[in-house]
Amino acid sequence: MVIDILTEDSRWDALDLTGLAERALSETLVHLGLDAAQADVSILACNDARIAELNTAFRDKAGPTNVLSWPCEDLAPEDPGAAPDRPERDPDGSLPLGDIALAYDTCAHEAEALGKPMTEHVTHLVIHGVLHLLGYDHIRDPDATLMQTIEAEILGKLGYDDPYSI
Repeated sequence: MVIDILTEDSRWDALDLTGLAERALSETLVHLGLDAAQADVSILACNDARIAELNTAFRDKAGPTNVLSWPCEDLAPEDPGAAPDRPERDPDGSLPLGDIALAYDTCAHEAEALGKPMTEHVTHLVIHGVLHLLGYDHIRDPDATLMQTIEAEILGKLGYDDPYSI
């Protein structure tokens, strides 16, 4: 497994983002029946100002968000609620998935508002970002239901509560 982390905001240094991301990525891929050992993901650990720039540039949306994802390949299904296509390995056997950006400020504010430790919330967001890299989405209701169910299952395996339960 290769996780390349670029830290642009030193507040991320207080978390073990590498260990947290490895655990989240591994559990997500194993849950979906994929080989975690061959996965390749890049993570940008930034702040709200940087992610706001990215959000505007890539999504035409103003302001910060918690997580953004750029998949290596479009795996999204055509039919609502269907499972995405499986990613293909490169000729060298690696499984490049894509890039994720996380905004410290938004993550910290959300964690506080939810009454959760920052590590738990960021774990959830890494899982969420990895699922986006794998073609999952939450724009259409059936897709959101599938993605949220998978997130809750993975978080449960990691000992965390379902973030979508009432």
